[in-house]
Formats: sequence, C-alpha cells, structure tokens
Amino acid sequence: MHDLNLISQSPTKYKHYLEVRNENPLIIDQIMEINRKRKELINQLNNLRNQKNTISDKIGRKQYSDDKEKQQLIQQSNTIDQEIKSLEPVLSEIEESIKHLLLIVPNVVCDDVPIGKDSTDNIIVYNEGEEPVFSFEPLPHWEIAENLSIIDFERGVKLSGSRFYIMKGKLAKLQRALINFFLDFHTQKHNYKELYLPFIVKRHCLEGAGQLPKFEDNLYKDQEDDMWLVPTAEVPITNIYRDEILPSDVLPLYYVAYTPCFRKEKIAAGRDVRGIKRGHQFDKVELYKFTLPENSDYELEKLVQDACDILRALNLPFRIVKLCSGDLGFASAKTYDIEVWAAGCKEWLEVSSCSNVMDFQARRANIRFRRTPTSKPEYIHTLNGSGLALPRVVIAILENFQQKDGNIKIPEVLIPYTGFEKIEMNWKY
Repeated sequence: MHDLNLISQSPTKYKHYLEVRNENPLIIDQIMEINRKRKELINQLNNLRNQKNTISDKIGRKQYSDDKEKQQLIQQSNTIDQEIKSLEPVLSEIEESIKHLLLIVPNVVCDDVPIGKDSTDNIIVYNEGEEPVFSFEPLPHWEIAENLSIIDFERGVKLSGSRFYIMKGKLAKLQRALINFFLDFHTQKHNYKELYLPFIVKRHCLEGAGQLPKFEDNLYKDQEDDMWLVPTAEVPITNIYRDEILPSDVLPLYYVAYTPCFRKEKIAAGRDVRGIKRGHQFDKVELYKFTLPENSDYELEKLVQDACDILRALNLPFRIVKLCSGDLGFASAKTYDIEVWAAGCKEWLEVSSCSNVMDFQARRANIRFRRTPTSKPEYIHTLNGSGLALPRVVIAILENFQQKDGNIKIPEVLIPYTGFEKIEMNWKY
C-alpha cells in the first residue's frame, strides 16, 4: 500500500504514474479530498477531547463554585463524550475508505520504462537461439497431442469444465521432469533456496502481494473460511517475512518454489481456446528475491538471466521483451517478459515475467530491514519471475522438437529426468 504522506507531498507525480498506465488519475484527487476530511475530523476530535480533559481537570481539582456548577460541568462532559462517540465511527469509515483506495492504486513506474499504451508498444530487447527449420509442416501441439494420445481434452472438461485437461503417460512424466529440472537448476547453478509452500493462503497474503482487492474476481476461494488457492507462489513467498524486520547482512535472499497455480483466466471469448496455452490450473516454478533497495535494478537483470539460462539449457529459442508503462502488471514498477518460440503455433509464448516490485509489496506486507542494529527500519525491495511457467514450455518442446515420424525428441538435459529420449504414441485409453 502506498504511503499516504508521499502521495500528499507529490500528488502530481502519482497522477503521472496512473496516466502512463492508462489508469484514471482522478483516484489521487479522491484520496486527497478524503484525506482532507480525515484531517478535519481528527482536529475536531482532538479539540473535543481537549475540552473534555479540561472539564475533567476542573472537576478533579474542584474548580467550581457550587454543586450546580459541578453538575453543569458533568453535563458538558457527557455531551462532549457523546459527540466523540458519534464521530469516531465516521473517522473509522473514512480511514477504511482511504485504505481501500490506496490498495487499488498500482505501483509507481521506473524512469527507464518505455511509455506506451499497450503490448504493441513493448520493446524487443533481443532474440537468442535459432528457430527450428523443418522438412515438413510443423503441427501445433493440440494436433501432436491427439496424434500421440498424450493429452485428453474431452475427459479433462468432463472432470472440471473448460480449460482443464489430462496429461497422459510420457507427457505427464515430462511435466514432472521439467519441474524437478527447474528446481535443481536454480538451486545448484544460481544458489536459490528451495521452499515447499502452502497452496492455500489467507486474505492478508493476497493483499500483501498486490492480488487483492484488484484481482478478486480472478481468484478461487473458500468463501466460508476466507481461504484462497494460490494464483502464484509469489503470494506466499512475499508474506514469509510479513511484519518482520530483517538484518541487512542476510540480504539478498533468493528463493525458488514449485506450486500449482489457480486462476479463473477471464479472457476474451474465443481467445486461445485450443490446446493448453491458457488453463485455470497450471504448474509453475517461481523465483523470488528480497533485496536492498539500491541493488534491486541489478538483481532484476540477473533474475532475467537466471530464467533465460533454463531456455538455453533446453535449446529453445527465446526473446526478451521490455514492457511499456501501459502493459505493466499492477504490482510491477519494471518488467521484462521472456517469450519462447513455438514452431507449430508460430507464435511467441510468454514463459516468464520478471519484475522489480521495489517496495510496493514490502509496504503492503510491512517487510523491513535495518542497515545496522540501531538504524531506522527501511522497506525491502522484492522481485519475482517465473523460472519457468508450464505448460508453455511443454508446448515449445512438443512443437520445436517434433520429428517427421510424428514423435517428439526430448532435450538432452532432460533425459536423466525423464528416463526416455522420445515421446511416441501413448495408450489410447
């Protein structure tokens, strides 16, 4: 949550951040107006309390001429007390309104983020790797899956509805192998510490990570207990150090975790309806960093390369895209997307979105550090990115490594994890 004092000091700057994100800047005016009323009410309440204290002091010191004047003072005190009691709920309501508005204001935008309206204004930083060349027309993954009987779309829908599916046989094992490979790669080569996390979290965790209240309609929850299925491991990791103050010498902290992710994926009708590109449930290995503020820019660049190293190891062509202001996520101040080439779909698929969130989540979750034992606490910077997200990596492998005979060649680094070198026809039932 943004600092109300910072917004009050520089409302024009925060309006600018909203404008370049294509958000309504008038919310800053709303916050300023409600805050003005809050201050007036606080002053009114303070004056009333001072009056009551003065009267109580007079009564306590017996500074009255007779019993009649004493009763008048008591009556005045009771009247003031009733007025205070009537105004306190009004103040609480105003403060809740300000809190809600602050929670729905997105993060600031870094100075080097390109200004743009939407994804068409994003900047391709560079491409790496060669797109595969085929002696035949490559198939999209949904046709490959049908030919090899490795994904059952119809029975997935029968179990859970649209955008669910069943992976079968060697493809199911490939999915599991990729998760293990990602985790081992980042812990062994990049020195991340692995976490096994709860897949269900409390409301405050989603607020701290910036998912609530903005994205409530896109999340799955248990209404009765107010518990939520994680949309990403970023949510529980953000809140590990909630309401804590860390010593600076433990920073940076690098964490990696696998979780299934659950999202309602409310997208335009007819978009990405074929295959497994968009689902309500998918697996992801998440990279997360807690860093000193002055190091977060460097750590973002390193985070991007950590994620790219996976694609290099898999020999998958990819590109880095710097997001413009209008395409930034709610919590991000700066983001690079990593997109992998899928030869059958003939499109670039996002497999990671690496973001510097700066102190946005730390303020919401109250995560701070001290530079010395006697220093004033400061807010930590947090960063996150997929390392990587499935099933789009699966799509890229199926489509880029398909062979003329219809089988799928397994990337060499995965063979120790899969135990096989190719995917061929699966069982029919």
